[in-house]
Amino acid sequence: MDNQFLIILAVAGTAALASPAGGLIAILTRPSSLFLSVAVGFAGGILLGTFGFEMLPQAISHASVAVAVAGFLVGLALTYGLDLFVNRGAMAGSAADQKRTVDAFHRRRPPLGGEVTVLASATSAEELIEGVTIGVSAAISPGAAFVVGLSILVDNVSEALSIGELLRKEEGEKHYRREIMKWTGIIGLSLFVSAMAGWFLLRDLPQPVLGFLLATGAGGMFYLTVTDLVPEAQRHHYEGSGGLAIAAGFIVSLVLAQAG
Repeated sequence: MDNQFLIILAVAGTAALASPAGGLIAILTRPSSLFLSVAVGFAGGILLGTFGFEMLPQAISHASVAVAVAGFLVGLALTYGLDLFVNRGAMAGSAADQKRTVDAFHRRRPPLGGEVTVLASATSAEELIEGVTIGVSAAISPGAAFVVGLSILVDNVSEALSIGELLRKEEGEKHYRREIMKWTGIIGLSLFVSAMAGWFLLRDLPQPVLGFLLATGAGGMFYLTVTDLVPEAQRHHYEGSGGLAIAAGFIVSLVLAQAG
């Protein structure tokens, strides 16, 4: 069996299993707010470093700066568009002047599901981007696939913990366990299937196209990191734990990229 295929199979499978594994952690232990801050912040830091130290440099080396920038913006736009779609085209932060207007709009036209459904559905869709990114990374370099896959693995565990916390509040103890395993299973499956599709369908494309696709994945994952993970880490922080965990993840990503 081809060694590159074994690499993508191992990386994608491990990253996919990380989501239900995180769900089990959320079921077996109730994570404290401090633990959530550190876990989510660390994931955000690793992803930020992965974009800057691995994905975008690889994209530039296989295409060009202009192509990498274009791909990054396309990925950012796609993920932003998904966010707008599930929120009916209206979003505002809790401290925004427009918050009242957006809340009134959502009372007339609610988002596509409850808070957990919106978050888990959006995460499953974003996993499609992340999965394709793993497949494209493996086609470019096994080292890049390892770094990207590890970053997504950490991200999936932290997202599962966050989803578990929301489900515990929304569903109650009775239905909480079933729902978290359902959603984290869907998220993991989305990642694995899209990673395999990315590998089999895209690996023979010209190198500049692979560079563009890698940058597209970086753009989509960047949007997720700065709009979900970083704010979530800070929302639960104690004594700056979120910021410190982000910094730790960032440094770990730098070391991994240099080692690869």
